[in-house]
Amino acid sequence: MSAGLLLYRQSHGQVEVFLVHPGGPFWAKKDDGAWSIPKGQFPDDEEPLAAAQREFKEETGFAVTGPFQQLGQVTQASGKIVYAWAVNGSVDAAAIKSNTFSLEWPPGSGKTRQVPEVDRAGWFSINIAKKKILKSQTDFLNRLEHILADDGQA
Repeated sequence: MSAGLLLYRQSHGQVEVFLVHPGGPFWAKKDDGAWSIPKGQFPDDEEPLAAAQREFKEETGFAVTGPFQQLGQVTQASGKIVYAWAVNGSVDAAAIKSNTFSLEWPPGSGKTRQVPEVDRAGWFSINIAKKKILKSQTDFLNRLEHILADDGQA
């Protein structure tokens, strides 16, 4: 299981969402369909929302506070369940500082290198975000649109 935050803001009369691009050589040349909400795995003894906030800070370097709006869960192609919350706010996408992980590259080479979990971030209109985000996470964008429409913000 994973948990993440979908940060959004109003900019120039439209809603924009904050997405991150995974680091590492596998994702380096992938764009459309590769981006994600900042998210990560959490142990059974950690509350999902607390994990979502922790993962956001680990992957971006920014701490985000609520109020948070629950977006429910989706199941990714891998079978992993992802829980998400929407939160209104803004961060500087160009100033992210991601944690790293060890990766054997090339595979089978025995050579390990440190790779950032996230190599870049960006703000996107919801329509563009629907092209950029992993297909399984599109429902989070749709749910955010419904919440904002109900609140008169969209």
